[in-house]
Amino acid sequence: MSVDRIVSPKDDDLIKSFNQDNENSLRPKDFKSYIGQEKLKRTLKVSIKAAKMRQEPLDHILLYGPPGLGKTSMANVIATEMNAQLKITSGPAIERIGDLASLLTKLEDGDILFIDEIHRLGRNIEESLYSAMEDFKIDIFFGKGPTAESMRFDLPKITIIGATTRTGALSAPLRDRFGILHRLEYYTVDEIQQILHRSAAILHISIEEKAAYELALRSRLTPRIANRLLKRVRDYADVKGLKSIDYDTAIETLNLLEIDDMGLDHGDRLILRTIIESYNGGPIGLGALSAIMSEDNITIEDFYEPYLMQVGLIERTPRGRIVTNKAYTHLNIKKD
Repeated sequence: MSVDRIVSPKDDDLIKSFNQDNENSLRPKDFKSYIGQEKLKRTLKVSIKAAKMRQEPLDHILLYGPPGLGKTSMANVIATEMNAQLKITSGPAIERIGDLASLLTKLEDGDILFIDEIHRLGRNIEESLYSAMEDFKIDIFFGKGPTAESMRFDLPKITIIGATTRTGALSAPLRDRFGILHRLEYYTVDEIQQILHRSAAILHISIEEKAAYELALRSRLTPRIANRLLKRVRDYADVKGLKSIDYDTAIETLNLLEIDDMGLDHGDRLILRTIIESYNGGPIGLGALSAIMSEDNITIEDFYEPYLMQVGLIERTPRGRIVTNKAYTHLNIKKD
């Protein structure tokens, strides 16, 4: 099994650059085109307006929540609204303090640095980031041992936006240095439908309301997955010579992709069936489940369990994972 699934919220491109002039991009460019996350948008609009009035950089921002909900897109929107240059990197890409210093010193006052997966920064990198965020300075050490020397560099006054799917993995000192912290929530079916209609227009194809509703239901209420499904359905429609995505085309494509009416794919159903058939519905420990599925613990915890728990098909107990009655019903399996 692989986490590279059509319904995986994971984005393999950790380091991205944005082309503001690329009309084919599905990412929103401003608050008007960013659908959903209304509470966050209201908060940010006030902060951005105040920062502009004072002619100061925006306070540091931490965005957290499940993958695929628009943290990177929101960073792009913030940069647009602030008329600022956006530089994007990720925690794993910053391996040495020199890497961090190189990134920071190339920015200018008012620029924004977006760090995806910020919880994966090394401890020494994280500690260097403290002074960069608070005092706009960074210390670089030259040499080793007793002869080591440090040199302090002044940095431009920038805004750092951090994104993480695992807030518990962030240290308290790093978390406390963000002035604005906000969790991105799952979208509603109506919001996903609006996103699908917007994306379809950008992709130069129309989509019927019933088809958009069906895709929204099976998207796990996640924009990234919804857009991914839309692209696959568009492929199917193009091959059939259709100018519009209708309900039947959407259903045929979703069936071909083995995505059911709850948004579960083959891997999700295999996990549920394994627990039911091999462990009578559980409980089963994470280690045992990982071994049976030939996946590591992190893959199970980060890419399979969250949605299965969200829709009430799996529960975590002190003794291990158990399958709920709802899962039996969904799989049409009679419980012993």
